[in-house]
Amino acid sequence: MKVTVEARGAAAGLVAAAARARLRRRMERALAAAGENESLLALSLVDDPEIHALNREYREVDRPTDVLSFAMREGEGGALHPELLGDVVISVETAERQAVEHGHPIEEELLHLAVHGLAHVCGYDHATDDEERRMFAWEAKLREQAKGRGVVRSVPPP
Repeated sequence: MKVTVEARGAAAGLVAAAARARLRRRMERALAAAGENESLLALSLVDDPEIHALNREYREVDRPTDVLSFAMREGEGGALHPELLGDVVISVETAERQAVEHGHPIEEELLHLAVHGLAHVCGYDHATDDEERRMFAWEAKLREQAKGRGVVRSVPPP
């Protein structure tokens, strides 16, 4: 498998196995569209307390967030295992709240956050307005391919 999806803690009871399987398939399509079809991506679905602890430890932000990304190709060890793209961690509890706010199903929000994390582990950021516009446009195209059927079309990087 190119994408692994693991649900931990309270998140395990919030996302059914069938929904996790659909998310995995969609993320494999997104990886292919991003030109990363030989890469490995780990997706962890967690609860607010777990992502809060990770956010505090790695970003020094003392609150839960919706998604965190950990790129594996950065730093000294990145060249040792180029097939390892990274880890994306999503708080299912936060995703549920956001899905309600946006008026769409939780599966839609999980895909949105997973693709956003994918863009980050691919090296993209949204620190400036121009970066945000390009990155978010790329994400929208990746999500379109992720939800499609049949042949996956390549989405050129931003």
